[in-house]
Amino acid sequence: MRVESSVTTVSWIPSEAVEGLMKLPFEMGLGHYDDPPPDVLHDLAELHRRSAFRFANELRAWVEVEDGRIVDHGHAGRSWISFTQLRVGPLRFTLQPTGFPELRSVPHLAATAVTFEQTTGGRAGVPAPRTVEGRPFVQVAAPTVWTTLRLTINADGTSGGELVGASAFPRHWVYDDEGRLVAKSGLTDFQGWYTTAFGAHSPWGDENSPVLVTLAESALERQMAGTIMRGGAAPEVKRLPPGHLLTRQGDPGDELYLVLDGVLEVEVDGRRLAEIGPGAIVGERAVLEGGARTATVRALTDCRVAVARAGAVDTDALAELAAGHRREEA
Repeated sequence: MRVESSVTTVSWIPSEAVEGLMKLPFEMGLGHYDDPPPDVLHDLAELHRRSAFRFANELRAWVEVEDGRIVDHGHAGRSWISFTQLRVGPLRFTLQPTGFPELRSVPHLAATAVTFEQTTGGRAGVPAPRTVEGRPFVQVAAPTVWTTLRLTINADGTSGGELVGASAFPRHWVYDDEGRLVAKSGLTDFQGWYTTAFGAHSPWGDENSPVLVTLAESALERQMAGTIMRGGAAPEVKRLPPGHLLTRQGDPGDELYLVLDGVLEVEVDGRRLAEIGPGAIVGERAVLEGGARTATVRALTDCRVAVARAGAVDTDALAELAAGHRREEA
C-alpha cells in the first residue's frame, strides 16, 4: 500500500510588514504588497502563474507499506519562486528571480515511519543596494528567503508536517496535506533579515534560522482582518515590547485589536489560557458585553497590533467571534 502526504509553505509580503526607508518604494507604487493567500490551497501552480506569492516550498513524499512495515519511500515536491513586478509610471517591469537548489536531507527511516526534510528559497530579481552586518559590508543582490519543512509519514497512514526553519522575512503560511491553512510564522523581522540574510547566512551556506510558529486563526478572523486593514481608513498600529500589556482584565475598553506580528498570551483570573499570533483579533467581548476587558493580554515577543474602533466590524461577526473565544469556559 502506498501512502502519500505533503506539507507546503506559501510566503508573502503583508502591507504592514515592511519598515524604514524600504517602505518608500511600496508606498510610491514601484513595488507591491501581496494579498493574503487563500484559506485552502486548490491550485498552487495557478497562484504561481499570477505571482500571487513571493515563493513557496512544496514538500511531497510517499512510503510503501507491507504487513505494517515501511519497505520503500520516495521524496518529491519542488520550489516555486515568483517573478518580481516593478512599476515606474505607466511602465511595468518583470524581473527574473534566482531560485536556489532544493536541499533535501537523507530521510530518517524507521520500521513504521519516515521523516523527510526540504529547504527551498532564493532571491528576488530586483537589486537591493544596502549596508549589511559584516563583510563585505555592502550588498547589491536582494536578501535570501527560505523555509525548511519536515514531514513524517507513518505506516498506519497518518502523517504530520511542520515548519522548522525560515528566513525572518517575509510572512510564511503553512498548509497541510489537504491544502488547509494550519499555522503561520509568528514573527517577522524585516530589518534583521535585510541586513543579515546574504552569502553564507542561509541554509545554502552554514546557517538556518529557527522559526516561531503559531496556529492559524479562524476563517472569520481572516475575513474581519481584511475589513479592518482594507475596509476604510488605515488603522493605528501599536507596538508592544515583550512583557507589556495590551489589555488588563477588568479595565474599560471599546477598541478591537488585530495582531499583525508577534505572539501574545491570554490570561484570565491569573490563569494562562492561550497564546495567539498574527491574524488573531482581541477585545471583541468588551465591545459586546459592557466595555470591560474580560482577559489580560500580554506580549511574549515584540508585537505589532492594529487598533480598530468597534464600528469597523459588523456586530454579528463580533458576536460569532466572541462565542468561539470563551477560552476560560473551555
